[in-house]
This record gives sequence, C-alpha cells and structure tokens, in this order.
Amino acid sequence: MTPHKIRKNPCQTPDDFVAATSPGHIIIGGLFAIHEKMLSSEDYPRRPQIQKCVGFEISVFLQTLAMIHSIEMINNSTLLSGVKLGYEIYDTCTEVTVAMAATLRFLSKFNCSKETVEFKCDYSSYMPRVKAVIGSGYSEITMAVSRMLNLQLMPQVGYESTAEILSDKIRFPSFLRTVPSDFHQIKAMAHLIQKSGWNWIGIITTDDDYGRLALNTFIIQAEANNVCIAFKEVLPAFLSDNTIEVRINQTLKKIILEAQVNVIVVFLRQFHVFDLFNKAIEMNINKMWIASDNWSTATKITTIPNVKKIGKVVGFTFRRGNISAFHSFLQNLHLLPSDSNKLLHEYAMHLSACTYVKDTDLSQCIFNHSQRTLAYKANKAIERNFFMRNDFLRDYAEPGLIHSIQLAVFALGYAIRDLCQARDCQNPNAFQPWELLGVLKNVTFTDGGNSLHFDAHGDLNTGYDVVLWKEINGHMTVTKMAEYDLQNDVFIIPDQETKNEFRNLKQIQSKCSKECSPGQMKKTTRSQHICCYECENCPENHYSNQTDMPHCLLCNNETHWAPVRSTVCFEKEVEYLNWNDSLAILLLILSLLGIIFVLVVGIIFTRNLNTPVVKSSGGLRICYVILLCHFLNFASTSFFIGEPQDFTCKTRQTLFGVSFTLCISCILTKSLKILLAFSFDPKLQKFLKCLYKPILIIFTCTSIQVVICTLWLIFAAPTVEVNVSLPRVIILECEEGSILAFGTMLGYIAILAFICFIFAFKGRKLPENYNEAKFITFGMLIYFIAWITFIPIYATTFGKYVPAVEIIVILISNYGILCCTFFPKCYVIICKQDINTKSAFLKMIYSYSSHSVSSIAMSHASLDSMNSNVTMTNLSSSGKSATWQKSKDLQAQAFAHTCRENATSVSKTLPRKRISSI
Repeated sequence: MTPHKIRKNPCQTPDDFVAATSPGHIIIGGLFAIHEKMLSSEDYPRRPQIQKCVGFEISVFLQTLAMIHSIEMINNSTLLSGVKLGYEIYDTCTEVTVAMAATLRFLSKFNCSKETVEFKCDYSSYMPRVKAVIGSGYSEITMAVSRMLNLQLMPQVGYESTAEILSDKIRFPSFLRTVPSDFHQIKAMAHLIQKSGWNWIGIITTDDDYGRLALNTFIIQAEANNVCIAFKEVLPAFLSDNTIEVRINQTLKKIILEAQVNVIVVFLRQFHVFDLFNKAIEMNINKMWIASDNWSTATKITTIPNVKKIGKVVGFTFRRGNISAFHSFLQNLHLLPSDSNKLLHEYAMHLSACTYVKDTDLSQCIFNHSQRTLAYKANKAIERNFFMRNDFLRDYAEPGLIHSIQLAVFALGYAIRDLCQARDCQNPNAFQPWELLGVLKNVTFTDGGNSLHFDAHGDLNTGYDVVLWKEINGHMTVTKMAEYDLQNDVFIIPDQETKNEFRNLKQIQSKCSKECSPGQMKKTTRSQHICCYECENCPENHYSNQTDMPHCLLCNNETHWAPVRSTVCFEKEVEYLNWNDSLAILLLILSLLGIIFVLVVGIIFTRNLNTPVVKSSGGLRICYVILLCHFLNFASTSFFIGEPQDFTCKTRQTLFGVSFTLCISCILTKSLKILLAFSFDPKLQKFLKCLYKPILIIFTCTSIQVVICTLWLIFAAPTVEVNVSLPRVIILECEEGSILAFGTMLGYIAILAFICFIFAFKGRKLPENYNEAKFITFGMLIYFIAWITFIPIYATTFGKYVPAVEIIVILISNYGILCCTFFPKCYVIICKQDINTKSAFLKMIYSYSSHSVSSIAMSHASLDSMNSNVTMTNLSSSGKSATWQKSKDLQAQAFAHTCRENATSVSKTLPRKRISSI
C-alpha cells in the first residue's frame, strides 16, 4: 500500500471508536470487538496510524446492546436509588492497539481532557473518568488492557475472556470475570472425549495467548485422560493477517491426510471457524467437531449454507440465564435514543443495504456491506424504516454470552450499592476505582434465585451447557444436550433422549488403533503415542474385562484360573478322588470283592477246621488273624476315597501299616514253622526251635510298627493340604506330614517281607500239597514288585489320582498274598478232598522222608566209590574216611528219626478216631 493510500483511511478523531455513550454519576467503560478487523493491505504497519474498522459483527453488536440494556435495567430499578450509571463503550476492532488506545481514555483524569493521563507514583487518590471496565471479549486483548488498568487497580470484569492465566491474581490483580476459566472447559472437553471412547484427535487453535494457553492445557488434560493428539494446527490470530487463508488450506489438507482422526477440537474465533467451515464444505470434509465457547452457539456459523455437510458439532457454552427481558428490549430497539449511539446508525445503514436479503443471510450481508463501506451517514428515515426489521436479531443473540454480560453489569451494580451506602455517590469523586475493586471481590448478588460471588481467583464458576447442533426443519439448530458440573466433574443429563444422543456419539470412531476387546491387552509399539498399539491376548491365568486395557489382570492363583484371552477369572474346581469317580468305583468294587474273598475263605476254613490242610496252615487262630488283617487292608482303601479329612488322613496310613505288618508277622511265623518242621539239619533245627516263639514274634514285630506310627502321629501327623499348584483345579489331598516317617513305615514292612521271603524260599521244596512256602514266596515277590513299582509312580504322579495309585498297590499286594496264601489250600479243600486226609498226609510225609533218606544213602554210595580210588598208602587219609563215613551214617539215622518225629507231631493234631482208622 502506498503512503497516499495509507492516509486515506485512518480514523479522523479518537471519538470515531466510541460506539455508544450515556452520561451518569458513575461511568462504566466497555470494550467490544464490534468490527472484525482494521482495513489494511499491508503485512505490517509502517506508520503509527489507527485505520478504519470494517466487518460489522451482528453478534458483538448485540453484546454491546446487552450491556446498555443491563445498565438501563439498574437505572430503572431501586438498586441504586438516586445514582445513575452511565457508560462509554469503545469498539476494539479486534485489535490490541485500538483497545489500549481506548483504555488510555478510561484512565484519563476526571474533569480534564479525555486525552490526559497523568503519571504518578501513587494512584490512591487519582480520580479517573471511568470507575470500572467491562470487556473485552478476546483474552489476548483483555490481557493487554488489564496490565494497563492494573496501574490504577481499576476493576475489569470480563464476560468472555476465559484464558486460564487470567486467574493469576499476581499478574492480573484487578481482573474478574463472570465465566469459568478455560481450565474447566478443557477438562470437560477431555472428559467428554474420553467418555465417548475417542483417543486419536486433532486440535486447531489461534496463534495468540488464548490459543497457546488453551493448547498447552488441553495437552495436559488429554494425557490425563489417555487421549492422544494426532496433529496440532495453529492459525493466525487476526483476520487482518494475509496468511490466514493459506494456513486454513494447509490445515484442511492435514485433516484429510489424517484419515483416522474423526474428532477435531477447535479453539478459534468465529471468523476463523466461518472461513474454515466454508472451505471444509468445498473439500467434502465430514468430521466430529468439538466447539469452544467462542463459537459453539454462533448463528453466523450455523447459518452457513450446507453446514450440515461438515458433520456433527458438539460444543460448550456458558450457562444460560433468563434473557427474555433482553429479547423484549430488541423488539423496541427503535425506541432507543440513537443520538449518542453510533452503532445503531451503522446497523441501520447496513441493514438498509440488505433490503431484499432473507433473515438467515442478513448477518453475512451486513458484514460484507460493512467491508465495502468505510463511512456512514445518519438517516432518520432509514432508521425508522429498518429498525422495524429486528426479529432476526434474537436468533443471533448468544444466550450464554448475553447472560455473562448481564452478570458483569449486575455484579458492578451490587458492588456500587454496597460501596455507596455510606457515601454520596452522586458525587463523581465519592470513591476511587481501587476501592470499588475491594468491594467487588467480595460482593454477593443474586440471579434467578441463585446466590453468586467471585472465587479467590476472581472467577464466577457458573458451569457450562453442552450443546449439539441438530438439523430441524432444514435449519441447523443449537440444542442443549447436558450440563457440566464444575465442582464434581460430571455431566448432568436431563432425559433419556439426551442419553441416547450421548450414546450415538460413541458410534463415531476416532482411534489410532483398533480397539482391544476384553480378553486382550494393549501392546505399545515404537510410536511416540500411547494410543497407537497392537492387541495381544491375555496369557493363561490373566484376564481383562474392559476394552483397551493397558495390561491384563492376574487371577488369584490359589483360588481362580483363566484360559488364554479370558474376560473373567473362573473359580478353581476343588477336586479329590470322589466316591462318584469311575476309577474310585472300580477300586471300591475290587476292595469289596477282596473282602468277600476273605469272608469266603474264613467260612471254608471254619467248616474244614480239623482237616490236615487247615491244621498245617498254622491253626485257625493264625488264619483268622491273617484274614482279619486282609479284611482291614481292603477296608483301609475306603479311607483314601472321598473328601480328605484330618481323621481319614491319619487313619488310612496307620490302619494299613499296622494291619499289613500284623499280616506279614503271622506269615513270618508260618514260614518259620514250616522250615522247622522239615529241616533235617540238627544245628539249624536247634536254632529254629529257639527262635520259634509265634506270639512273641507277632507281638514284637507289630509293636515296632505301632511305635513307628504313634511317633509319626505325634510329631508329624498327616494333614489335609490344599494343593493350588495346578493351573485349573484345587486338589484336596492328604499331606503325609513326614516323608521319613512314611518311608520308615513302608521300609519296615519291606524288611519283614524280605525275611519272610528268605524263610519261605528255603522251604520251597517241601511236600507240595501241604507246603505253602512256595506260595508265600510268590506272594512276597508280588508284594515287592508292586511296591517297587509304586515308588517312582507315586513320586511322579500328581492330582486327585495320587491316592488311587496307593490303593492299587495295596490291592495288588493284598490280593497277591491272599491268593498265594489261601487259594491253593481252598482248592485242595474243595477240589481234592481225597488228599486232605490224615492217611494221605502221613503217606506223603513218609514218602518225602524215605526219598530224603534214599538221597542221603545214594550220596554216601557215591562218596564210597570215590574213596575206593584213593591209594592205600595214605593211612592217615584212610582213617579220616572211616570217620567221615560214620558221621554220614549218623546223619541218615537222624534224618529218618526226624521224619518220624515230624509225622508223629502232625498225627497228634488229628482226631483219635481218624488215627485208629488209619
């Protein structure tokens, strides 16, 4: 732009920026961005000139009228009896420099030129023209103005400036506001995003203090809610910046590239959003937009042609109040004195240029016309004709902002009332601005029955309304969806329809990665964003019951388990060898069958009590004891089945150990008796006669086992143990208490069985039909094989079938000994009764004895033939041979004598009648 052109458009006087004035005892200043920009074609200013403003904004024009209306309401009420409030409102043109120029006028000295501002070290007694200021709308302008007003601590009440930094009373001690801080709005946004299931979003802000602070706060809140920001775009703050169109195009291209980003947070001014959405409609961009309070209810944007093509819009706006009085005020706008209100003149002029434009397009028509027209001329006829067309204004009145301006004026009104109770406020020198500030910070006033006051940060935390853009009858309408409670950080949803609206928001997907379903966990990749991840199944014994869980939860391994990719933990099933188990039933049947065999054998032996087979078995008492032991062994298996109890754990091993020891002890005495009866070695027979004490042997052997079991029960008794080592079940089992004691018990039985095996093995060649030595040998071999096999199987088996292993071994060894000990005798008793007589028995004894003597004689004859071959010259050897021959003859005679004695001993056990018959 040439210097000649520069000089064409600057303002003529500072009063050009005065939008409206009204006299009064107390003057309230106002700052509103009625025009969107200053007219300039340069990239940056070259002369210190303030240019003309263009771009008339209907919504801000209405905000100015809201301030005027609120002051008029106070003046027409009894709140300030006899005291009239005046106002002096300036247009900032959305420029910091213009706002600061207006602020200089606010600070000018009373009763002096409006351009006179004194420099002082102490402004305590300084009397400026204006007592307080309302505005401005944009946070960046508010910050600059506030720093100037701090000089005199002049109260500044903001109605739209929400930057969090303005709550800092060290830097902005004289600033208060009737809206919440952006901190709460951003926290609510992050909460809404997280609640809707979105975690991959974009954000667009302005390149000013407001935008940068909002961006920084949002980043913190997003991280706290596990929301990731895919891109951050920053647009020039002012419309006068020539690069704004380029940056908008770049931003939209970025949105297109980030296809997975379907939710975009927008912290922009209305004119930014207007241009952004128009371009987005051209490029067919359909997204979910989160609107800040700056533009969430802007009619200028909702009336953009085809605005529905941009997608859904959910926004936050200041809590609405009752503005019906303001609507009535707009209906009578033509009655408002316009002599000192340039805004009304300019509005009427622009309105006249849009005679044939529909109401929905009036705002844009007025805006466009104001950019082409740099001056206006007052025309009473135009004003009278076109002020009648005011109905459309109420559509452009943003309820939240109008209410905030009303609260700002009312707060000042109540503070002035409190201050003026002891002062004559009709005198402009009644108080200084800093005195009003002290009262304003502590003032309490009412609105719609609610008591309001500023908090310690100078904020009025009234909360937010959550709004949703909905198309109704072909028009985009802003509808209230919920309320946001700042104190409790919750959304208050009024009805079911609104709940459905919230639920519909969740259908929009905006995620970097596909959602991990329950049963999976997130596995982060190398990406810098935690929202970009892969899904991994939960391992065994872990679960996740929500979507997108960062890690799987561990089940309580002692009581619960979970399969791979589980959503819940399952309670472990308690297992033990149950009575209903098929294996347990089979083992019980075998045990019962064994008991039946024992009873049958007992009956057979009782009925054949006096037969040689029964008597040669050691007598009925020994047989009954052995059978009782077998009965107890079979019965002990039942203690291994069912839910383990302390009693059963202690009983089963003790019962088996003692009864089996008693059984082996009885069999040991039988082995000794057989060996004694048919032993022909005098020395061995003498030793066996000394050793053979049946009752003492049985009592001693059994007592040792009783002592072992007693010590076991006293010092380390078996107890019930809950085995949780298995992944899916809890095993109730008997813990033996002491492996050493358990091994000692079994080892002692094994020693007795081995001794029994040795004795029986030595007597294996005795008479077949009446000799059980060979069968005892087989029984002991079965016992050894079973228990040697048991040891490795028992050590490596786990689970509920461990008791079954021991039951099987007990049954095998018990059946083996029972069958080998009694079944051959039962066979003889039942099937071979002809040899179960005394005569047959004696015949067998004599036959065995004769055979043994013949064997000895034959061995002597063979020795004689060997001796005849020895030379006669060896006299000494001949003498020795004669001596050896004599010894062998004596042994043969002794063997025959022993056979006769044994036969006699056996025959004595038979009835006398049977002996005489023989």
